Amino acid sequence: MTETTGTEAGLRELLASRIRDVPDYPQPGVVFKDITPLLADPAAFSALTDALVERCTALGASKVAGLEARGFILAAPVAVRAGVGFVPIRKAGKLPGEVFAQSYELEYGSAVMEVQQGAFEPGERVLLVDDVLATGGTAGAALELLRRAGAVPVGLSVLLELGFLGGRERLGGHLDGVELDALLTT
Repeated sequence: MTETTGTEAGLRELLASRIRDVPDYPQPGVVFKDITPLLADPAAFSALTDALVERCTALGASKVAGLEARGFILAAPVAVRAGVGFVPIRKAGKLPGEVFAQSYELEYGSAVMEVQQGAFEPGERVLLVDDVLATGGTAGAALELLRRAGAVPVGLSVLLELGFLGGRERLGGHLDGVELDALLTT
């Protein structure tokens, strides 16, 4: 833990206090978890980054993969502080060159994500980072995408798990050999 937070409970309290609920965004009935207040607070953002670096180091990851778009914001500073590489997992059509693609279902639609071929050495240990675990569709697809790219996903770390949506349970076999860690759960 950092000097700013002192304890796990202190870290959770700090992070939770910097996440804002936005009702009916991006569509009616959805409560969007806005992390921009957390990102704007250097102490909170640093504490979050430190906690994720601890996970990366403990798991022996040599790369951190971040999911577009807010996962990029969290994963890139973790990679820098941990001294490992960063790999973006992007929406379809955003990466140059040959890619692996994976389709998946969202809470409110479907999508395709991609990662560049050659982004990982065969068997490379990877920590996957995202902001929110909701229904598990995005995370499950990303874990499969990492495996198809030759990586070994060893951890999935998220800032916030929306437990009432059952994403952890839906991930099922996608979590085979992967440690799931949520800093906050609602």
